[in-house]
Amino acid sequence: MQQRCASLIALFRASFGLQAPPKRRSAYTRIGTLIVILLICGVPSLALAQDATAPDSGDTAWMLTSTALVLFMTIPGLALFYGGLVRVQNVLSVLMQCFALTGLITILWIICGYSLAFNTVGMEAGKVTLNSFVGGLGTMFLRGVGVDSLSGTIPETVFVTFQLTFAIITPALIAGAFAERMKFSAMLIFSVLWSVIVYAPLCHMAWAGDGSLFGDIIGALDFAGGNVVHINAGIAALVAAILVGKRIGYQTTAMPPHSLTLTVVGASMLWVGWFGFNAGSAVAADGAAGMAMLVTQVSTATAAVAWMFVEWGKHGKPSALGIVTGAVAGLVAITPASGSVGPIGALVIGLVSGVVCFWGATSLKAKLGYDDSLDAFGVHGIGGIVGALLTGIFVSKGLGGNGLAEGMTIGTQVWAQLLSIIITLAWSGILSFIILKIVDATVGLRVEEDDERMGLDLSQHNERGYNLS
Repeated sequence: MQQRCASLIALFRASFGLQAPPKRRSAYTRIGTLIVILLICGVPSLALAQDATAPDSGDTAWMLTSTALVLFMTIPGLALFYGGLVRVQNVLSVLMQCFALTGLITILWIICGYSLAFNTVGMEAGKVTLNSFVGGLGTMFLRGVGVDSLSGTIPETVFVTFQLTFAIITPALIAGAFAERMKFSAMLIFSVLWSVIVYAPLCHMAWAGDGSLFGDIIGALDFAGGNVVHINAGIAALVAAILVGKRIGYQTTAMPPHSLTLTVVGASMLWVGWFGFNAGSAVAADGAAGMAMLVTQVSTATAAVAWMFVEWGKHGKPSALGIVTGAVAGLVAITPASGSVGPIGALVIGLVSGVVCFWGATSLKAKLGYDDSLDAFGVHGIGGIVGALLTGIFVSKGLGGNGLAEGMTIGTQVWAQLLSIIITLAWSGILSFIILKIVDATVGLRVEEDDERMGLDLSQHNERGYNLS
C-alpha cells in the first residue's frame, strides 16, 4: 500500500506540474491532490473492510446446494434404499422412521444439538478440558444466531442447517440394523437420547476446532464424518442388532428384499447426494471442494466394481444389490479422507472398502451370527474404519494427498486415526448399550411376536405400504 501511494503521489505531481519546490505550490493544489490520493487509496481499502463482514456469495450458494443434497440423502435416498431391502409388510415402517427422524432431529438440533456440537466457549488450543468433549449450552435455541451471523465465509444459519442434515442421517443409518422388529416409540426415544448423548459430543470432538479432542489434541483427520457419522452409527447399529435380537425365522426362512428397484433408485440418490456430504464439508466453493468431489466419485465407482467382481467370483453371478451396496461402501470409506487424499488414495480406498465390506456384510455377519438387517455395521461401521485408517496413509504428498501436518509422520498419523477410532467405538458402543437398556426397561425395544409376523406397517402404523390383495 505504501508503494502504491508513493507511485500515485509521483503520478499526480507529474500530472499537475507539482515538481516545483513545496513553497511555490498553492494551498488549493496541495489540498486537491491530497483528497484525490486519499480517495484512490482509501476507498478500495474501506470497501474491502466492509466486504470482509459479508458472506461470500459463491461459498454461500454452494453450501445451500450441499445442504439440500445431504437432506436428499435421507429423504428420499436412504428411505428408498432401506425401504426396498425390507419385506413388503415393513416397507412403510422404514419410510416412516426416516421421515419422523427428519422432523424430530431438526427440532432437537435447534433446542440443544447445535450448541452441544459447536459451542466453543472455554476451549483453548492444545489443552484438554471438558469442552474438548462437548460444547456448552450458550447457543441453545440458536441464541445469538441471526441473519448477520457468520461462520467463516457463509451465514451461520446455512452452517447450522448443513450440520443438521448430518445429525439427521446418522441415527437414520442405525435404523437399518433393527429394521422389521423394533417398536416405533422405542426407536424415537433411543434416537433422541442417542443424538444428544452420543452424536453431539462426537461431532464436537471432531469438528469444534482448537481444543477439540480429535482434531486438535489427537490430530486425527475426519473431513466429512468417518468417525462422527459412519463408525459412530455402525457400532451403535451392531449393539442395537444384538440387544434387540434376531428377526423371527432369521436362520430358517428366506428374507429377500421386496423391491430391489427401490433400493437401486435409493442408492443412486445417495451417490448423487454424497457430493454435498463430502464436497460440502469444505464449507467453501474452492479447490478442496473440487478434489473432495473427484475422490468421492473415484472411490465410489471403484468400490462398486470391486464388490461386483468379488461377488461374481464367489457366487458365479454379479447382482444389482451387490453393486449398489459396494457403491455405498465406497462412499462411506472416502468420507473421512475426502479432504485429505488424492485420486490414488481414492482408488485404493475404494478397492479395499469394496472387498472388506463384502466380507463384513457376508462372512463376518454369518460367522458371528448377529442379525444386522440391512448391514448398517457391515457397510458403515467397517467401511468407516477402513477409510479412517487409510486416510492416515494416503494423506502423504508422496501418495497424492495434501501432505502430513508439521511434525507428523505416516506412522504417527495412522496412530492418531486408530486412537480416534478406538475412542469412537468405546464412546458410541458403551453409551448406546446403556441407552438401549434404559429404553428397553421403560417402553420395551421389540414388538410382540404377532405384531412382528403381521409386519410393522400394520402393527405400528395401521397402514400398508403396498396393497397385498
